[in-house]
Order: sequence, then C-alpha cells, then structure tokens
Amino acid sequence: MPPEHKCRRKQVDRYFVVTGEKRILRYTYTVMKHLWLFPLCWLMGCQAPTTGQEESNTQEPPGTPIAKIDIHAHYRADRDYLVELLDSFNLKPLLVDVARQDSSIWMENLSGLKQVYQKYPQYFYCASFGAAGIDQPGFADNVISRLQEEIDQGARMVKVWKNFGMIFKDQSGAYVHIDDERLQPIWDFLVEKNIPVLSHIGEPLQAWRPLEDDNPHANYYRNHPEYHAYHHPEIPSWDTIQQARNNWLARNPQLMVVGAHNGSMSHDVDLMAQRLDEFPNFYVEPAARFGDLARQEADKVRAFLIKYQDRFLYGTDLGTSTPQSEMDPVEFLRERQGIVYMMDMHWRYLSGKGPLDFHRSLQGNSYPTRGLELPDSVLSKIYYKNAAKLLKL
Repeated sequence: MPPEHKCRRKQVDRYFVVTGEKRILRYTYTVMKHLWLFPLCWLMGCQAPTTGQEESNTQEPPGTPIAKIDIHAHYRADRDYLVELLDSFNLKPLLVDVARQDSSIWMENLSGLKQVYQKYPQYFYCASFGAAGIDQPGFADNVISRLQEEIDQGARMVKVWKNFGMIFKDQSGAYVHIDDERLQPIWDFLVEKNIPVLSHIGEPLQAWRPLEDDNPHANYYRNHPEYHAYHHPEIPSWDTIQQARNNWLARNPQLMVVGAHNGSMSHDVDLMAQRLDEFPNFYVEPAARFGDLARQEADKVRAFLIKYQDRFLYGTDLGTSTPQSEMDPVEFLRERQGIVYMMDMHWRYLSGKGPLDFHRSLQGNSYPTRGLELPDSVLSKIYYKNAAKLLKL
C-alpha cells in the first residue's frame, strides 16, 4: 500500500475510533472521499472520545460471520450509507415503531419507518399501539384491526411504550397501566397470531432519583424533564409500574415479551435474573442500557449473560430521524460516526478481553470495565439466534 494511502487510512480509522487492522474497511473508501471535512468536524467538536487503548481486544472484527439482528432500532429516515454500514456489521435491524401520545408525531415516525422497510424488505418491522381512546366503545377491536393490517404488511413484533403507566390516562384521570383489563383482548389476539411484544414499560430507577453526577441517565432527563419522575410526584412509582408489568406477564404466560432496555432493571442483573426465573415468557435486551451493565462488576455480568444466554437479545436504540436532505455534511458524518462507534463498542464489550472504557454514547460518560470474553456460542445467541427464534425466521 502506498505511504499516502496508509496515512489516509490511519486518519480514517482514528476518526471513527475503529481499532484493529481490518475493522470496517468496507466503507472506509467512502469516508476518505470526505477527508476535507475532518478539520471542520474537529473544530466543531465531532471528535470521538478515546478508549484508553489503541489495540482492539475483540476476538474478531464486527464484520464477522456471526449474523446479527438489532431487535431495537429506529431508522426512520433513509441514508445513503445505511445498507453498506449495516452489512459491514453483518446486521439486520428490527425497525421499531413507537405509539406516542401525540398522534401527528406518531404517524410521521410510522410513515418514515414504513418507507425504510418498504425500500429494504430484508429488514424487519415492529408495529405499535397506545391507549388513546381506551374509554371508547370498540377500543380493543379497533386496535386489533389495525394490528392485523400491520401484520399483513410484514410486522413481526408489536411495541408498547412507557406511556403505559407514565403518560396515558383514562377519562377518570387514572394512569393506564400495562395490566389494564381493557387491553386483554389485544394480548389474546397477539398470542393467537404468535406475535411477540417489545415492552418499554417504566424507566430506569434513576428517573425517580435526583440528577446527581453519578446518575448514568442525567443527561437524558435534563433534556427530557417530562420523564424525570423525581419532579413529577403524580407519576406512579417505579415499583408500581414494575408490578403492573409483572402482573401482565403472569396473566399472559403464552405471550412472548421482550423487556426493552433490560426491562427497566438495568441497575441490577440480579433483579433481571429473578424476573427471568419467575416468567419463562420474558426476555430482555439492553438498548441504550449497555452502560448500566458496564457499571456493574464484569464477572457478575458475564455470569448472568452466560446463564441466560437464551433469554438475552442484542438491541441498540440507534436510528435516524432527520431527512438526509436537511442535514449538513458535518451532521451527516457525525451521525454515521456515532452509529459505527456504538456498535463497535458493544462488540468489544461483549466479545473482547482486557480493560475497556465503556462510553454510553459518542460523547457520553465512560465507565472503566473490561471485555466480557463471551464464547462464540453465546454471542451467536445474543446477536442472532434468540431474535431469529422470536421473529420466526
């Protein structure tokens, strides 16, 4: 390789914080074409945090033969790089819809997700519903009718969001929890159709705590104070929301449920283990909560993942939202950088060995931990086989 090419590749690898000689070279050329942007990007604070180690400790780079499914992704806007980037990780995403309180926002997001799914039918689609209109006659029937349409169009999973228990209220002013009996016909329908549920019920326990410096979710709640329950005493307690989720699982043993964000129990793998033991129909995935795992003792997390290797799925919460045409080059490059960085960080945490500074996001706080060195047999279940089973691939 000519010296000038080696220099350029070194710049690209450093910019993407991609360690390892052959990591993600499939799309390096595209980035090299935009090297003129790098000085501008550095000046604007785009640089990624250092990991504290130059050499990767992973068993293999992310583009290994181990197939991957991201069970929790939000690619609402297409990107020129999307297929190439995801293919380089040998990954297919489940495009997750979120039924929010504001129907206009919900429908806009739904439209974007469907456009991406229709363009890339090799990916997977997850529908959603909320509790708006739950007091009206025929509520459950209307939801079932719409979900049937979504299933006919390819939906393989249905998501319920934290608006159950934290936002939705019925006409009496009471919060609508996930174990509300008015929802039961919907669960019966999903069992009949063999459609699993992705369940984001509640928030991390820290949502009910002050925003102290060691709160791993402090930045999120500063930017989204409406979900910081500590300042909203009207919101039901963490225990109340968790108990409603547990009641729902117990009442529907044939309904397969994946607890998004580690079932809102990311602070304690022992608690997750208790719920997995209690409910055989319950699974968990760590989207946007890998950092909570990295804060816990590595041997303990490793033992948990090995014991529950059949019940843990890979999820990221990564995605796109702004139309590409509305992004400037720096925003575009920075977005792509962040996706690459986090997928690589997840891989090094799960498969690598030795010290690792785990970053929650491209510019987020870091936590000293080490790679978990999970065996390939466990990695293949977490990354692919467990999701493939639930999605009936």
